[in-house]
Amino acid sequence: MGLSATCGHAADIGYLARPGLPAQEFPAPQRAVAQIVSPSRGSEERRDSLDETGQIARLLELKPGMTVGDVGAGGGYHTVRLSRLVGPTGSVIAQDVTRDYLIALARRTERLKLTNVKFALGEPHDPRLPASSLDAAILVHMYHEIAQPYAFLYNLLPALKRSARIGIVDLERPTAEHGTPIELLRCELTAVGYREIATHQLAGDGGYLAVFSPPENRKSPRDIVACENRAGTR
Repeated sequence: MGLSATCGHAADIGYLARPGLPAQEFPAPQRAVAQIVSPSRGSEERRDSLDETGQIARLLELKPGMTVGDVGAGGGYHTVRLSRLVGPTGSVIAQDVTRDYLIALARRTERLKLTNVKFALGEPHDPRLPASSLDAAILVHMYHEIAQPYAFLYNLLPALKRSARIGIVDLERPTAEHGTPIELLRCELTAVGYREIATHQLAGDGGYLAVFSPPENRKSPRDIVACENRAGTR
């Protein structure tokens, strides 16, 4: 399997980095993990009416020339819009664990003649993104689907530049119901060493955007303690 793919070579889509640490080196989450059910969330027209990508871009201060990771890109709603925002001097890395989603997205970007999008296959515990490649990463309505959040967040770290920002969008509801309570999210990110910068409420039913920066020093996996799930089913 190839290490990279442009929009014209969907069949070559693969990993963009060597594997990180295995999932078994990290504590298991003490909460439910939602199943991946669809590559998209609602109609793109409705999401556009709320300026979903624009809200996220402004709050994360995304600019032309940046490289942004769309982690869990799915059908590519944000990938397509961020491609235009970062422009020809920037790039978007669309990452997903479902290869068929990436193949379909590669074909979509080819039809739209978007030439600044790369595609990265990941694993459930490891995004497999290139080292020091990202100025920002977004995880939109997918965090609750990450089966091993501590390993995933740890293995994401090498891809983030020191000044990078990670923006997580989710709903304030139990993980089994395709959301993540904000206190649980804060606990899991903090457990790996990420630092919270801000939390914003998005328009409509878009949920919240929680913004974090990467830790200054990487923790050892054995020092990561799983968060208690005080709500039981959450």
